[in-house]
Amino acid sequence: MKRIDFASMQYFVAVCETGSIARAAEREHIVPSAVSKRLGELEALFGVPLLDRGARGVSPTVAGEALLFHARDVLRSLDRLHAELSEYALGVRGRVSIHANISAVVEFLPEDLRSFMAAHEGIKIDLQEHLSTDILRAVLEGRTDLGVVSQVHGLDGLECFPYRSDELVAIVRPEHPLAGAEITSYATSLAFDHVGLSHNSSLYSLLEREAEALGLTRRLRIHVSGFDAVCRMVEVGLGVGIVPERVGGFFAAALGLRIVRLDDAWARRELQLVVRDRSCLSVAARLLLDHLLGRDATP
Repeated sequence: MKRIDFASMQYFVAVCETGSIARAAEREHIVPSAVSKRLGELEALFGVPLLDRGARGVSPTVAGEALLFHARDVLRSLDRLHAELSEYALGVRGRVSIHANISAVVEFLPEDLRSFMAAHEGIKIDLQEHLSTDILRAVLEGRTDLGVVSQVHGLDGLECFPYRSDELVAIVRPEHPLAGAEITSYATSLAFDHVGLSHNSSLYSLLEREAEALGLTRRLRIHVSGFDAVCRMVEVGLGVGIVPERVGGFFAAALGLRIVRLDDAWARRELQLVVRDRSCLSVAARLLLDHLLGRDATP
């Protein structure tokens, strides 16, 4: 195994991604014969065919798929190592990647990250908003250090920690029939048109699932991509919005809307922090994880 080198893995990944030795060689700025030689050495080393070669190009065998998964993981780790060491040379003590769903990005992370960065000025953070299902995949594949998701299935292979709780509420115009109530049920709100998030959001799936469990249909007049857009559509009278309470409170004050609490138990949600393996996190990532969990730093 000591004979495996990073360049051979990189060429193998390039061939799998381009489907062609010639295109991979062009991408890697090397002659095709050199790529072919490296691939032959890999196959000889492992003792199994790694590529199916055909008239239309090449594709990984079953063994090649396994190597592709691990090669990508190794190369990503190498890239992160290079980036982190480069930051050290510039006086920066680390970089952490975090993917979070829209609820966490809007409700909780701004204040938490501000306090963390005030205490750790040398650590840079790359925060990206994604859907919960995509976040789990990114954590599992090593494309991000930490993830923040709502309660979802598919946590196998990941370490999970409770982060924050939020509550979903209905938000309506002042003249809406629900505006005079302090609390209502989701079933009652379904008598009216709704404004919804995109089909692939976790909140959309939750609300559709709960409507189906009630034997009812959610009448969606429009789909939008974010909570700010939901509230704006509510403002112009396109329907009822279901949003996290803190989001609703902010936009209700700005847009003159009314908040109505939901009495459904599922409206209280738990946000989770997920990592692939805490023991394998960088010192900077472990510091951030502990900060978000309200723990003393234990790098």
